[in-house]
Amino acid sequence: MRARFRVARGEFTLDVDLSLPASGVTALFGPSGCGKTTLLRAIAGLERHDDGYLQIGETTWQDADLFVPPHRRALGYVFQEASLFEHLTVRSNLDYAANRVPAAERRVPVDRAVELLGIGTLLDRRPAHLSGGERQRVAIARALAASPRLLLMDEPLASLDRQRKGEILPYLESLHRELDMPLLYVSHSHDEVARLADHLVLLECGRAEGSGPIDEMLTRLDLSLAHGPDAEALIEATVSEHDEEFDLTYLDSGVGRFSVARRALPVGSRVRVRVAARDVSLTLSPQSDTSILNIFPATVEEVAAEAEGQATVRLKVGGIPMLARVTRKSAAALGLESGKKVFAQAKSVALLA
Repeated sequence: MRARFRVARGEFTLDVDLSLPASGVTALFGPSGCGKTTLLRAIAGLERHDDGYLQIGETTWQDADLFVPPHRRALGYVFQEASLFEHLTVRSNLDYAANRVPAAERRVPVDRAVELLGIGTLLDRRPAHLSGGERQRVAIARALAASPRLLLMDEPLASLDRQRKGEILPYLESLHRELDMPLLYVSHSHDEVARLADHLVLLECGRAEGSGPIDEMLTRLDLSLAHGPDAEALIEATVSEHDEEFDLTYLDSGVGRFSVARRALPVGSRVRVRVAARDVSLTLSPQSDTSILNIFPATVEEVAAEAEGQATVRLKVGGIPMLARVTRKSAAALGLESGKKVFAQAKSVALLA
């Protein structure tokens, strides 16, 4: 997917030129007012901007001589508010979307959308009798029922409380696993992006500071994400076994084996682990007389000075990037520099599942 747009609005200008993956979840991430929704609406064709180019696969939806209107673009759009047809049942809302697509072009049957979003018991209800979380699940299912080639979500969880967000996130993860279509997900929630995204576009003041796989983007020291209090690394892992005696679950990854508090997850299931930079300490030799269970050999790639006497260290652990936040005095005492061999001690890790 290629998206190039220049949109001028008073003192604000969106100016981006992006090549994005043809599958998986791409998060458009950044502070309020950075241009996330403006970019999404331009991609959807909801606003026409002369200086724009959009190509999905081999199909061009916009260039200097062409503008395909939004109703002719094979896309689904999920807004912050569900915007369902209040006079129709859930089933009728889904059928309305499906019937707009010729039968030969339907890629996602209504029954499949119902299954993916877990709304089978809601089909005969009207939107007024749904909770906020249920309404949003129906809105996502309706977008899928339109058999899109591209799914756009504009902060779909922003209006929900923490409990409702927790109910919907597993369904969004199932879309990620089950559907072979690109999903552009707008958010300024660090937690949502960490849990869902494969690819990250970091927007700031209408410009793309960077774009790439999320594990690389979060740990690049030339980007702001690695320098804030939430600096972290994300690591893909597999549940390998459960330790009944000590109530632990073991996760195998390219970094090595993680030990986390026991979770009721099937052995062999894929998970994502979050390791905060502030929870990683460094030593020059492996420690045996320590309570820390997650200790891995690592190589220093880069060191960046931070405010208040701190330093952020980018590491490679089994070829996977990780961050550590240490004092500048400790960095000097350990002689941390590119190529230095160390051991990374993760005092705490979070399983995103």
